[in-house]
Amino acid sequence: MSLTDKTRTAAHELIDFIDASPSPWHAVASAEARLQTAGYIRLEEGERWQLAKDARYYVVRGASMVAFVSGTLPIAQTGFRIIGAHTDSPGLRLKPKAALGGDGLARLGVEIYGGPILATFTDRDLSLAGRVVLKNGAGQETRLLRFERPLLRLPNLAIHMNRDVNEQGLKLNKQTELPLILGALGEGEDAEINLRRLLSDAVQSAPSELVSWDLAVYDVQKGCLWGADEEFIADSQLDNLASSHAALMALIATNTPAATCVMALFDHEEVGSESASGAGGSFVADVLARICLHAALDEEDRRRAMAKSFFISADMAHAYNPNFPSAYEPAHKVRVNGGPVIKTNVNQRYATNAETAARFIGFCETAGVPYQQYAHRSDLGCGSTIGPIVASQLGIATVDVGSAMWAMHSARESAGADDHAYMIAAMMAAFAS
Repeated sequence: MSLTDKTRTAAHELIDFIDASPSPWHAVASAEARLQTAGYIRLEEGERWQLAKDARYYVVRGASMVAFVSGTLPIAQTGFRIIGAHTDSPGLRLKPKAALGGDGLARLGVEIYGGPILATFTDRDLSLAGRVVLKNGAGQETRLLRFERPLLRLPNLAIHMNRDVNEQGLKLNKQTELPLILGALGEGEDAEINLRRLLSDAVQSAPSELVSWDLAVYDVQKGCLWGADEEFIADSQLDNLASSHAALMALIATNTPAATCVMALFDHEEVGSESASGAGGSFVADVLARICLHAALDEEDRRRAMAKSFFISADMAHAYNPNFPSAYEPAHKVRVNGGPVIKTNVNQRYATNAETAARFIGFCETAGVPYQQYAHRSDLGCGSTIGPIVASQLGIATVDVGSAMWAMHSARESAGADDHAYMIAAMMAAFAS
């Protein structure tokens, strides 16, 4: 079945968003550019806010972002409509002293961020992206950095030296077998000096000005549509930039909503969310409190508003893979391109309950899109999301949803083109409710 023009456009916009966002800091910058084009105004947390009734705003904290548009009705009457996702993805991050020299090669030491499928990072065209901090007079300056060319590689060991790899799987020692090859090291060259020169040249500064960095390893291969009818999407970081992009597009498309609509994109979900900019921090609560303050809500009305609010935690879902049927709950085989997935776990790894599931089903019906329901196998550990974290902090009704995907946490993931358009439509219906 061929894609509609609308679906194809949404899929290509997602691919462009991901390809421009090789790190969570770049993801926020990509979202910021789209918000500014749509007329959103940046607020700074350290400054006093002056909120105009008809204006749209966003706030950035690290690699997290909250954007909002005021509703036409009082907040105490409608509450907030909030959609949350996360900007980070599992992978490899450079250590503070990353440069390793020896055997004629310069290599970079890395730490594992979250739970990536390490084997998928071997033999790929890898590079670096993130942010660096520079000395700037008496202060400091942060700049984004990205190498668009292949810079690094993690070569596999030849099968002649690892005869059981196809039977036992590729196993990599996290300390000794993950350093990435950066280049040849000439006689008398120092790996640390070479690395600092490489990074400083990329941001047009002197090596002596380079203070520190947060740098992620990423695959430079661009995203694409694939399949007999190009019905699937392949790219890195679909978990969870697909959800982030859907929330962003839904918010930008929302005009004059009755309820105040909020998009919250968080960093650090893949490592537990316990940070100043993660969902376990105060970021979204701080922004909501300031919105309520500027709306002149007293404590009674603020609590009324929270009781009437609704939060959609959007994170990708596990699509049924017919090559591995034993990994799935038999009655919950969700399909790629089968519509948004409502995720349930009675142990509150997901925050969905019967009432919040029914409410999201209503959004899908309003938008005219299909929906699916997912539960994990009872004998497998279930991952979690920002849903239970935000629900417990704010005390608001919450549902966990996502688009179905294959190969979650691989360096190259797959999802459905139709599903992305479906999710945007369902989120638009939620903001309009």
